[in-house]
Amino acid sequence: MRRGYHYSPLPTDVASGIENENDEMTEELRGKIHALKSLTIDIGNEVKHQDRLLRDIDDDFEKTGGFLGHTMSRVLRLSKGRHNYYICYLMLFACVVFFILYVVIKLK
Repeated sequence: MRRGYHYSPLPTDVASGIENENDEMTEELRGKIHALKSLTIDIGNEVKHQDRLLRDIDDDFEKTGGFLGHTMSRVLRLSKGRHNYYICYLMLFACVVFFILYVVIKLK
C-alpha cells in the first residue's frame, strides 16, 4: 500500500461483464474492419476498371486524331492541286448533306 492507495480487484461478476462487453465490441469492430476491407477492395477494382476504360478512350482519340490528320492532309493536298473544283464539289456535297439532315430532323 502506498500513501493511502489501496488496490482492490473488481468483483468477478463485474469483471466478466466488462470482459463480455469487450468481446462484443471486439466482434463489432472486427465486422466493421471486414466491411471496410471489402469496400476498399471494391473501390480498387472499380478504379482499375475505370483506368482501363480511360486508356481505351485515349487510344480511340489518338486513332481518330491520326485519321483526321491524315484526312486533312489529303484535303489540303487536293486544294493545292490543279483541280480546285474538287473542293467546290466537297463543299456542295457537305451543304446538301446538312440540308437533308436539317429537313429530316425538322420533320420528326
